[in-house]
This record gives sequence, structure tokens and C-alpha cells, in this order.
Amino acid sequence: MSVWKAMEEARVGRFPLPLVGRIPNFQGAERAAHRVAGLEIYRKAKTVKVNPDASQLPLRAQVLKDGKTLLVPTPRLKAGFVQVRPEWVPPGEERRAASLSHLREYGRELPLSDLPPVDLIVVGSVAVHRDGRRLGKGEGYADREYAILRELGNPPVPVITTVHSLQVVQEEIPFEPFDLTVDWIVTERDAIATRSPYPKPTGIDWERVTDEELRAMPVLEEIRTLIRSDRPDSG
Repeated sequence: MSVWKAMEEARVGRFPLPLVGRIPNFQGAERAAHRVAGLEIYRKAKTVKVNPDASQLPLRAQVLKDGKTLLVPTPRLKAGFVQVRPEWVPPGEERRAASLSHLREYGRELPLSDLPPVDLIVVGSVAVHRDGRRLGKGEGYADREYAILRELGNPPVPVITTVHSLQVVQEEIPFEPFDLTVDWIVTERDAIATRSPYPKPTGIDWERVTDEELRAMPVLEEIRTLIRSDRPDSG
């Protein structure tokens, strides 16, 4: 991916290294987080779901500093989501509480049936187009997490990505109906409203879920059980 190479050549990448194969951490992530905090959709949000990558650590800490509830997906969603409420975090410990190594010390894993309404979603990206199309690491977890929330009845909500300005590309990015687009691209320099024409997932496309995915993500089977139990004719 040319973005990883460009970031390495410009020396704007940060730990963990190498950048290749990751959602890259970048210099200016704190400035990007500060810009997000100035957006109206952020100020109105009470619960914010943020991806667990290092590039979004400053924003996860910002969420807690601003008195909002933080939701972080566990790796491969094997344990669902970790919730951290701001009142559970002593003042000054927000960055520690938002780090993956200490997240569970301050928060707790939530069963899907107890997830609060999510008002805003933040995703990491490898590359993103100004029209909202994005590329992640290729595993599709951001797309699937949004679909899961919609499947569970969460209304459509805005999606933000924070990236380095070098990650905003002009090259065409492929798009499939299950791909998640972003409404805002926030960099160390500016905030870009994408006004994306591409629709977001409305739920899980169960016909595309393989047996391998069900084994790798037990949460999918849990969701299917929840959906069936909610149906009036489920028994």
C-alpha cells in the first residue's frame, strides 16, 4: 500500500512500527482528536464507539475527559465490547483508562443485550477518499461492527475517521454494499465533511457470513440468537 510507504518516507508514523499491515499511528493524532472534539456531532454524542488502534488512543482519552461513555470493540469481537463510563475513571487517568493494556481495569465487557445506544462511531483507516470511501487492514471489522449495531436496532449514526493528511488519497477506492463509509475525515490539519453518496450497511448480510466467520466471531451467533428471541413468532 503506497500510503504506508509515503508515511514512512515522510517519517510521520509512530509506534507501533512497522506501519505496514496496521492502521497506522501518526504524528498529529492528538491534534486530530482535538479537532473531532470541536465537531457538533461529537459535542452532542453521549456514547462514542472508538476502534482500539493506537492512532485513536488520544481520541478515546478525549471521550472520557469530555464526560462521555466510551465503547471499544474487543479483538475480533470475541468478547463483544468494553464499556468505560467517565465516572469510573479518576481525573487525570483518562489516557491510561483508554489504553488497551488497561481498558478492562476501568471498564467492563458488555453483553450485546446490554449495549447502550451509540451516538457516534470512530474508525481507523489506512487510506480514505474525500467522498467517504475508506480502506482498513482488509479484515472488515469496522464494517461488521457498524452492521452489528444496526442489526441490534441502533439507528444510523455519523462515522468519523482520524488519519494523517497523507492518508487522504485521490486514487479510486473500491466500494461494496457491505463497506462502511465515513461522514467526516479529520486530520492533523483539518476536518473534511465527505457528504458521501454511498449508503452504509443496514444490518448483517447473513448470506455472506461463513461458518469460518461464525467460529472466529462467536458474537455473530449471539446476535442471531438475540434476533430470533425478539421475534414474536420465535416460540
